[in-house]
Amino acid sequence: MGTSRLAGFYNLSLEERLARAALAAGLTPEELSVWTTGGISLESADHMIENAIGLHALPLGLGLNFQINGRDVLVPMAIEEPSVVAGASFMAKLARAGGGFQTTSSAPLMIGQMQVLNVVNLAEASFKLYEHKAELLAAADEIDPILKKFGGGARDLEVRTFPDSPVGGFLVLHLIYDVRDAMGANAVNTACERLAPQVEAITGGKVHLRILSNLADRRITRARCQIPVKELTFEGFSGETVRDGIIAAYAFAAVDPYRAATHNKGIMNGVDAVVIATGNDWRAIEAGAHAYAARGGRYTSLSTWGVNAEGDLVGTLEMPMAVGVIGGATKVHPAARAALKLMNVKTASDLAEIIVAVGLAQNMAALRALATEGIQRGHMSLHARQVAIAAGASGDMIEKIAARMVAEKIVRIDRAEELLESLA
Repeated sequence: MGTSRLAGFYNLSLEERLARAALAAGLTPEELSVWTTGGISLESADHMIENAIGLHALPLGLGLNFQINGRDVLVPMAIEEPSVVAGASFMAKLARAGGGFQTTSSAPLMIGQMQVLNVVNLAEASFKLYEHKAELLAAADEIDPILKKFGGGARDLEVRTFPDSPVGGFLVLHLIYDVRDAMGANAVNTACERLAPQVEAITGGKVHLRILSNLADRRITRARCQIPVKELTFEGFSGETVRDGIIAAYAFAAVDPYRAATHNKGIMNGVDAVVIATGNDWRAIEAGAHAYAARGGRYTSLSTWGVNAEGDLVGTLEMPMAVGVIGGATKVHPAARAALKLMNVKTASDLAEIIVAVGLAQNMAALRALATEGIQRGHMSLHARQVAIAAGASGDMIEKIAARMVAEKIVRIDRAEELLESLA
């Protein structure tokens, strides 16, 4: 990878952008051309889901300027919302001045849950499970020899008791499982299924649910960036004003769940776009992220923003990130494979760290806009294009009508239709 700083990229034609991206990533345009055809065939779609009737496309853009742990990365982002790709790319440019994004990941540990009903004595059953921990882990470790070959497998057991549930007392056994470069659902679910008879024999109860948890709080990814305060200056706003505005906006999300929900949605705009582009399960990521945001008993911000000793803006983001680079759609979907190749992703941790860096960048973009010019200005200039198209505009007329609506600060389809009629 040469550089993710592709100046003037938005001014190029679609064909030129694809060629430029391929050149920057050291790939051929043919290797990335799958993105211009929809990614999969109708036949493939028919095998991927039930009752398939066709394909549904999303725009795919490139997040530019990202430097993550000293490595430049072009980031494919699949999303329909205007301003997200541009916002994340611009914030990544500002972050480069402070060394880019620094990221870390914990081990890829997933949690499998086994709900055990009809237990006579919860405390006794819990102790018996811990007494048989070694044999249970040994049994789970032999279930997937390929995963074990690559260093994965069972790591630990935890027992939780719920004496006052609506169906009476029951216990839950957590199997902690290292899934390496997979998302892990299939491996963990299989392990829980296989262990169920042993668990029943040990506890005297009945294993009911056996399922992976999407609250992957053992599989955490973190990103941090530092923005020199001078880089935040723009259009009459001093760097200090922008910095303090971002921090105040974060403080709102930190204390108020109504604001935190929208704040975290902004983070997920960036996160989901990369998760979808790489064929991973964005619904699982969403569920885990929001559950993690409420882990302290009150829903709050996933990110933090503050100031360091030099007066620079510092942002951090910590969240579960259960993504994979093997199995599932990441292997069978050509567009997902192209996305991983473009980013030169080798491991699930590589991918997780890119995703969280993009989430932090997008969070900063939203907070900067809110704290200064307002969210609508940049967003509406891009949204106006969609409105113009919806009104029937095409070709050069799209930009003419969009520009006029933005100048008038009236971005509505009825106004777009009026302009289309008068300018035609």
